[in-house]
Amino acid sequence: MTEHEHRPWWHETTIYQVYPRSFADSDGDGIGDLPGITARLDHLVDLGVGTIWVSPFFSSPQADFGYDVSDYCDVAPEYGTLADAEALIAGAHERGLRVMFDLVLNHSSDQHPWFLESRTSRDNPKADWYVWRDGRGPGGRKPPNNWRAAIEVKTGWQWGEERQQWFLASFLPCQPDLNWRNPDVKAAMFDAVRFWLDRGVDGFRLDMFGSIMKDPEFRDNPLRPTMSRVTPPRLYPHEFTENTADNIELARDLRAVCDEYEPERVLLGEVFGPAEVLQAYTGGPGGDGLHLAFLFEFLVFRYDAGWFHDVIARFEHAFPAPAQPTYVVENHDRSRSIDRLGGDEEKARVLATVLLTVRGVPTIYMGQELAMANTYRPLRDALDPIARSLAWIPEPLSKRLPERLNRDEVRSPMQWDGTLNAGFCPPEATPWLAVNADHRTRNVADQDGRPWSMLEWYRHLLRLRRDHPALHAGDLHLRSGLGAGLLAYDRRHGDDHVTVAANLGAAATWVEVTDDQRLLAASAEDVHLADGRLYLPPDRAAVVGSAPPNTG
Repeated sequence: MTEHEHRPWWHETTIYQVYPRSFADSDGDGIGDLPGITARLDHLVDLGVGTIWVSPFFSSPQADFGYDVSDYCDVAPEYGTLADAEALIAGAHERGLRVMFDLVLNHSSDQHPWFLESRTSRDNPKADWYVWRDGRGPGGRKPPNNWRAAIEVKTGWQWGEERQQWFLASFLPCQPDLNWRNPDVKAAMFDAVRFWLDRGVDGFRLDMFGSIMKDPEFRDNPLRPTMSRVTPPRLYPHEFTENTADNIELARDLRAVCDEYEPERVLLGEVFGPAEVLQAYTGGPGGDGLHLAFLFEFLVFRYDAGWFHDVIARFEHAFPAPAQPTYVVENHDRSRSIDRLGGDEEKARVLATVLLTVRGVPTIYMGQELAMANTYRPLRDALDPIARSLAWIPEPLSKRLPERLNRDEVRSPMQWDGTLNAGFCPPEATPWLAVNADHRTRNVADQDGRPWSMLEWYRHLLRLRRDHPALHAGDLHLRSGLGAGLLAYDRRHGDDHVTVAANLGAAATWVEVTDDQRLLAASAEDVHLADGRLYLPPDRAAVVGSAPPNTG
């Protein structure tokens, strides 16, 4: 693509994820809501992101805090009203922000009217709207096959007494899988997609998208224990329950629905698998599938220059322009990055520099820009249904696990100021989850305008990303043959040339740059540039280049 050709808006955006229950409470009930998000949109504008991704707020019994939907076309009352959702879209657009909603297509709540009807008999109008199957053994009381739920130790099948059959629930027992092979289900779900597209939403993040279309023959998954840093350990690889050919075809069908609308709407899939699987979903450069798919390797990063070099190189090869890698280091399910860095904010600045300067679409989780930390909560006190199911694990053992199992810990309220309840809700209210005790020293108000604060570092990096075509539209060339601990790459677009360097090692180092480049950003005061050489002490990062073309 030449610099004069059209680039879709999502090629150049940065996504900011909001977990609505924890972002901002506008009515004092201790639960975040849609009006609270709208009231805080200026924070995102000041931060410099381009798109807000809002986790589910649809009607739900909240057994999985919104990921169990009972009405795809309405809003849970604790979050507001349909008018509030429309106001959020309008308020974001007025500020130049795009809006993505989080769609849960694989399953609904077991309280959805469709399922309540489906489970009553084998011959009602909705009988085939969910995945039902006769069991094995005497009376069919053994599960139909060996398919497992997301918590690998449990079967994915749940017994339905009324029908004397099993229904599939690939995530939690309260979340029955929809039968997308039924054309009426597919039509109804696509109607729900159009419902929000008609209201101006700019795209969707697609929850568990790789798991929607299972093997129509219901074959057992093979017994082959596997370990992965990206996905949980698995006794049975999901050969027949994930990333099937039919599921990749569904991506094209959903893309066709979005392509009915202008301007362009975007689809971002939660899909697990190697690069060739993600390529199949997107269809490659100029493809007709999902626009983007998360690259979850950064969620389990190692603070090691060689590791970052190899991962970036692999995805540069797998997703050449105009395809866009989609990097993420935090989300609502995984440990906060500052905890994985041992609380070291100098290292967190290095990580932020890499995330926001590599080629592709970066995603920021709310509070990441403040270095918000996990808020410890014992499994026995968990609200998270996954954590509750694991409450039998002794606390000393659960605290030593490399990835905490309680998602409550990364969903604590956003820290707006140092007052009681961190400005998330009024002081007299009780937040649905406890606020982190460090909110008195780690919050938006305290970091706003404070030199070297994490917030100001994110703002500065995002401003550079916006102002420099090399950073939001340029190619990327990784430097090789560097000293241990050093990661460096060049970004170019037309006459704009930017070099990014990060020292993840234990010793200070020098990086050669061109004579016409100046220091655009340094993660600490002891970074220096002189005579075409950039000096980086350990745990430091810098961006050098010319003045951006649009600022002179």
